[in-house]
Amino acid sequence: MTTPNDAALPNENPSNPVDNSIKRPANSHTEDTAADELAPMRLKDRFRKFLPVVVDVETAGFNAQTDALLEIACIPVLLNEQGVFYPGEAFNAHIEPFEGANLEPSALAFTGIDPNNPMRKAIAEDEKTALRRIFKGLKEVRRTEDCRQCVLIGHNAHFDLAFLNAAVLRTNNKSHNPFHNFSVFDTVTFALAFGQTVLARACKAAGLDFDGNDAHSALYDTQKTAELFCHILNHYPMLANAMHTEENKEDSTESSHK
Repeated sequence: MTTPNDAALPNENPSNPVDNSIKRPANSHTEDTAADELAPMRLKDRFRKFLPVVVDVETAGFNAQTDALLEIACIPVLLNEQGVFYPGEAFNAHIEPFEGANLEPSALAFTGIDPNNPMRKAIAEDEKTALRRIFKGLKEVRRTEDCRQCVLIGHNAHFDLAFLNAAVLRTNNKSHNPFHNFSVFDTVTFALAFGQTVLARACKAAGLDFDGNDAHSALYDTQKTAELFCHILNHYPMLANAMHTEENKEDSTESSHK
């Protein structure tokens, strides 16, 4: 599990609610407008009601239809009251290869995963059980954040999404799948801010630790991708008040038609 630094933790002591029954001075409209501008943006507003979830998979090849899904890890990205993005709780699983799955020796050598290792087999789950458990956890986070759907964040995200979607179809998990079917945020593109595309190099360029000995573990790679994504969001924010301006325009349009 990835935990944020103390400075990134949400404030557990929210300010006292305002008593709306108190009479406001004549300039209350100006004060309310200033307060709205200073109010922290909520996660659902920052991503238009999408919950960003970092995902990484380890597989036994490159073909999502025929090659086994061996590991998956998911970490939602959250936003605290100070406007700082941080990685949430991790949901991960070691997965038993589905019946008839192809296991490419070169892919297994690259990841270092041995599907027949007794210790691995003792904790591995079948695809359906693993996905249902992870999807349930993500849906709880999504509902807490009042988001309508998860959007996958990945390093070469469409690779991860292809294997996820294939596993969803194989296990009849379509109704349980919280992810958008095709939209993604790809950290390869974001990493160009550091002149890099490789995850390890992008992390190091951003000043983040990366241990090559732990790479190619779905959980570790997801943790590092989540840290990189949060680092970029926290240091390269969107244009000031861009979304608030858009919302104000929408509110004005709605008011004019009332």
